[in-house]
Amino acid sequence: MSVPTHFDRQDVPGAGSFDPEKLEVAPGRKREGIEGWVPELASEQELREALEKAFDYRGDVTLTQKDGTKIEGYIFDRVGGTTLSASFVRILPKSGAGRLKIAYSDIAALAFSGRDPAAGKSWDAWVKKYWEKKGTSGEGASLHPDLGE
Repeated sequence: MSVPTHFDRQDVPGAGSFDPEKLEVAPGRKREGIEGWVPELASEQELREALEKAFDYRGDVTLTQKDGTKIEGYIFDRVGGTTLSASFVRILPKSGAGRLKIAYSDIAALAFSGRDPAAGKSWDAWVKKYWEKKGTSGEGASLHPDLGE
C-alpha cells in the first residue's frame, strides 16, 4: 500500500487541480543604483534604512564607527532589535580579519564604496549582448555566463 501524495488525495482542497498560474508569487525588489552613495544618517530611521540597503547590496561598504575606526567589507547579516544598541550588522572585512559584529549604535557613517559586481547584469542586458554577438559573426555567442567580466 502506498501513501497518497497531496495531489492524489481528493479530500484536500485543490487536490488534483494543480494550477501553477494560481501559485502565490512574492513581488521582487527593485535594485537601486547605490554604488558610491554615502547616505546621511541623521535619524535612527535613516540609519536602519541605509543598513537594510547595505545588506541587500552585492558589493563592499565602508562603515565608520564613532571611535573613527573604518571597516571596509561585505555585510552578510543583520539583526534588527528594538534599540540601536540591540541591533547589529555582521561584516566580512576586506582585510580578511574574520567576521565582525557591529552594533548600529556604534556606526557614525556608511558608504557604498565597493563596485556592485552584479550591476548591469540584468537578464535584458545579457540577452541584448547575446544577440549582438550572435548577429555579427556568431563567434563568442554562448549560452554560458560571462564570468570574466
